[in-house]
Amino acid sequence: MTQLTRELLDSSGPLLLVPDAVLLPEGVADDHAVVVADGSFRAVGPAGELTRTHPGLHAVRLPGHLLMPGFVDAHHHLTQSFGSALAFGEPSEIFRRVWVPLEAALDEEAAYAAAKLAALEALRGGFTTVTDAGTRADVDVEVVASAARDAGIRCVLGLVCNDVTGDPASTAGPSTAGPSTAGDSTAGESASTAAVLERAEKHLARYAGDPLIHASLAVSIPEAATARTLHRTARLAAEAGAIVQIHVNEHLAGVERSLVRHGLRPLEHLHSIGALGPQLLAAHATLLTPRELTLLADTGTAVSYNPVASAWKGNAVAPATAMAERGIRFGLGTDGTRGDGFRLTEAAEFAQRIAYGLATGDSSCGAGWTWLEHATAGGADAVGLGARTGTVAEGLAADFLLVDLATPELALSRDVPWELVRRGNRDQITAVFVGGELRLWRGRPTGWDGPALVRQAAELARAAVEKAPITRVHPTSTAARRGSVAR
Repeated sequence: MTQLTRELLDSSGPLLLVPDAVLLPEGVADDHAVVVADGSFRAVGPAGELTRTHPGLHAVRLPGHLLMPGFVDAHHHLTQSFGSALAFGEPSEIFRRVWVPLEAALDEEAAYAAAKLAALEALRGGFTTVTDAGTRADVDVEVVASAARDAGIRCVLGLVCNDVTGDPASTAGPSTAGPSTAGDSTAGESASTAAVLERAEKHLARYAGDPLIHASLAVSIPEAATARTLHRTARLAAEAGAIVQIHVNEHLAGVERSLVRHGLRPLEHLHSIGALGPQLLAAHATLLTPRELTLLADTGTAVSYNPVASAWKGNAVAPATAMAERGIRFGLGTDGTRGDGFRLTEAAEFAQRIAYGLATGDSSCGAGWTWLEHATAGGADAVGLGARTGTVAEGLAADFLLVDLATPELALSRDVPWELVRRGNRDQITAVFVGGELRLWRGRPTGWDGPALVRQAAELARAAVEKAPITRVHPTSTAARRGSVAR
């Protein structure tokens, strides 16, 4: 038996890969193979058939391995990686006290290193696509694009289009925003609204044809943009086949501020000004009424379900099982918590079980296939890339993982989707491919020095955190223990 080596996979020419199994949309298929050429799956089918129809290609046998789609992270903040360890034990709306000041302290070198570090962690966790919700660092967004491109990961890159000045949360007066408010003048509106929209148009055109970077627009929260900008960015994205990312209905405080100002909840407000639709990716959406679920379903709006973020610093868990039952489009997002695709799918199922399943006696909560599907194909659809990636299928980008099934956790599997969700982990990922190229081999990036980046990022992170006016509510675990013992 030929031993699997990096050299067998690291080829500039076409590859005929023959694993033990391939994860297809309809399930796990044994004795299947794929042909990878020019960054895409050239063919997918029974191994015997593909070896006969491609006699010029040497079949690379992958014993004990599953070939599956790469994970799609539907919600990330790449330039926040320097502060990942600051989020533990913190109450909600941490972005005001940690993320905004931290990103403001990043210069170009630090922003690049932070984004590339996040991309490396994502690759190590089996993500082949990350969706960045826009950086607040005072740098050209190309810095983030370069980091993702250099790391070798696919990136849906958001450009922040906020046009309300100051702290939008302090603007509490009622508003009469409605569908026809294209020229509204709400409190806090910046005179540069036109400039914001011009930048949005240029950003959407900037990455046309880029093999790894896909432009999108972003608004931090609905109250950070005027009704005109919310409406226009929705239209611009729809016309460009892109998405707009907005944190929606995430925290109780945000919902209450929207009710005071508009008489509507955030999602309802977006609907009232014509911003809902297939082009919108609503991040979190944890606090939804039955009516709002109906709005999502009726308008085709997508959601990023971020279960780890809910556990770490949220108010609630998004009703993702209900979304799945109602056909609401959604993907799974890390929100920068930890870049591990298998742990994310497990958290997605586990959170539904704890929040909803235990109370109703639902022991399945969507079953393993639901969370794998929404972590791959469903995620790709939610972030606007369903026609490009997320599935092992002819013509789509060859973004995939080779997962070692001959491990103690998976070797005795009787139901691979369930096993991957509940017992899979990043250590079982042998290789990660993005755009048909080998990007990660046994946890190490190919073509660049991962450990060197980690060392550089550690130094830059210390300086950035010391410089930033960060306010933490919770002490470190050691300090908290000392206080507990003292009591």
